[in-house]
Amino acid sequence: MKTVEREDDERLPIEASQGERVNFAELYEQNFHRVYAFISRRVGTRDHAQDLTAEVFHQALASIGNFRWQGAPFISWLYGIAANVLSAHWQKCGRSPAQLAAGWDQGGPEEIERGAILAELVDSLLPDQRTVIVRRFIEQRSIREVAKELGRSEGAVKQLQLRALESLRDKMGRKI
Repeated sequence: MKTVEREDDERLPIEASQGERVNFAELYEQNFHRVYAFISRRVGTRDHAQDLTAEVFHQALASIGNFRWQGAPFISWLYGIAANVLSAHWQKCGRSPAQLAAGWDQGGPEEIERGAILAELVDSLLPDQRTVIVRRFIEQRSIREVAKELGRSEGAVKQLQLRALESLRDKMGRKI
């Protein structure tokens, strides 16, 4: 039953985006953090991760009309685009296919599903906790940078991070 609900939840914004590309914003919002996390684990800098993530969504928007529902989550299609963008990036940088293959085989369907669940759980956190988790672990910012952005002390950010991680651990235990 849950799979059918997820499928319906995904189909509506996809079909809306295929009709009017301005509706793509909802798909972007729902999937940005997962794509960014996928890319940031595979590149060295935040700037590269941001640029490559933007390229993934640029390509996705350009080809959303060609998307055909095949039962797999929409994020799988985005991960395919991300893999191609990363491959082109590494080829441009002179990396060999053997270097590229290292680590790709570790991202099977179970890891993708686990990542999707984790992204949903992060979205369910309180706003300040979610911001801290995204800034610290996806954008890889320092405690000091996050504290400055939020206008809080470093101790307060550490406390938010601790509570968020405890909440995620608790929720992950119930979901997986």
